[in-house]
Parts: sequence; structure tokens; C-alpha cells
Amino acid sequence: MNSPCHIVCPHCDAVNRLPTERLAAHPRCGKCHAAIFTGVPVELDSRRFQQHLERSDIPLLVDFWAAWCGPCKMMAPAFAQAAQVLEPRVRLAKLNTETEQAVAARYAVRSIPTLILFKSGRELARQAGAMGAADIQRWTLAQLGSA
Repeated sequence: MNSPCHIVCPHCDAVNRLPTERLAAHPRCGKCHAAIFTGVPVELDSRRFQQHLERSDIPLLVDFWAAWCGPCKMMAPAFAQAAQVLEPRVRLAKLNTETEQAVAARYAVRSIPTLILFKSGRELARQAGAMGAADIQRWTLAQLGSA
């Protein structure tokens, strides 16, 4: 697997071109020099969402949430824990549906929390309702065919 892979930096949103086999070797951004994989979900606004969706070659798992949502708050630590395990195979991100209503509407997010898994810029699968870290990991890997 020597093909190059494009990965968006979670800090400066620069697109980095990396050999696929180097993804697990703690790569750093060529622009800001920060770690490309931090094991922490990336907070996205509409602009950053588009950049990560369209320019990154790895799958993107987005937690659509809101600050007033109890189940969203309960799931947040589990989602963060899943990020530690799923990166660098999958980028995990959070999108606040209150501040980014247009993105939530575009993807017809009707209940929160909702997880949507994107691959190659397109929705691959979605799951509504809070889940634990192990369930998030299992569900994500099953959708990608690598469970």
C-alpha cells in the first residue's frame, strides 16, 4: 500500500499528502507542524466540515450534537474514547447542530446525537442515539467492512 493519502490537519486545515503506510507513524502537518492525529475529535464548523469531508481520504465520523442535549453530553466521553482507538483509520469530528443548522438540515439530522459516517465525501451510514465507546468502534468498523 504505497499510494499517497490526503489528510486534512485538525489544527490548520491544510491538506497533507502522506504515504498510506505512514498514517500510524505519528505524522506531523507540513504547514503548522502539529500532530495530524491527536486521538481527539475535531470540532467542525461548516467551512471546516466541507474541508474534512471533501479533501481527506480517510473516512470521517461526525457526531451531530447540541449543548442542550443530555444524551449528547453523556456520549461525548465515549466518542472521545473511540477517537483514540479509531484514528488514524477514521477521523472523528463533532458538529454542533445549533450553530451549524444548515449542515444539519442538509443531512436531514432529525434527532441528536446522530453519528454519520462519510467515506469519499458521501454518506456511508448513520446511527441515531447515544452509544458507548465500544459500540461506536464496533459500529464504525462494521460499516467500513473491517470489524
